[in-house]
Amino acid sequence: MSQILYTSGLQKSYKTGKETIPAVNGVDLEVFSGEIFGFLGPNGAGKTTTLRMLTTLLQPDAGEVSICSYDLYQQPEKIREVIGYVSQSGGADKDATAWEDLILQARLYGMSKREAAARASDLLAALGLESIADRRPATYSGGQKRRLDIAIGMINRPKILFLDEPTTGLDPHSREQLWDEVRKLRDLGTTIFLTTHYMEEADALSDRIAIMDQGQIVLTGTPASLKDAISSSGTQASLNDVFLQHTGRYNKSAQIA
Repeated sequence: MSQILYTSGLQKSYKTGKETIPAVNGVDLEVFSGEIFGFLGPNGAGKTTTLRMLTTLLQPDAGEVSICSYDLYQQPEKIREVIGYVSQSGGADKDATAWEDLILQARLYGMSKREAAARASDLLAALGLESIADRRPATYSGGQKRRLDIAIGMINRPKILFLDEPTTGLDPHSREQLWDEVRKLRDLGTTIFLTTHYMEEADALSDRIAIMDQGQIVLTGTPASLKDAISSSGTQASLNDVFLQHTGRYNKSAQIA
């Protein structure tokens, strides 16, 4: 697999009064084309700040960032053309139908009316949203809302899609349905950068995982290799055990079914 995202020495600090607080302190990451890359860490670890820098929403203080061979500092507009981003709060217009929202987003990316309609139709079908195409978000279930958010994030056919805690608040059935959609996107060639607090989710979906704590990456590897590294004879460690050992914090979200 070829490299699609690379960071070296990524840094970002915030000033609070006279104090400077390092939120991200020398992060090195490497993500490969076609994988689901899980990005984990406790609250306050620096994940959101890192994600905002990678999606060009926040300027780093220092470090190198390359996405699809584009330099973050010199070519941020090129990076925006090749990424998709689904935030925790989503991006759907509460006053527009799913069809209207997707057409608008496609047009903003410069597609013609015909191209926009074709792309919207494809995404509605791919994500099982055809039945709600002409309805407004107030009538959607939680799972439908998140699938629409993903459709909006996919409108420009991104090479890499950033998903920020996409299943938070969903019931178990809707969560598993969304997992299936994420896997389909990966199988179609989209690289997924996934942040989540659910250890079960990270374990089920991720090809590789990075765990961040106190502004730094403390561990990277496949879920299986990370669990095997701390398993004892006859006892298989869980990903939550790995998380606890390397951050010193128990992840309560792992217990949410």
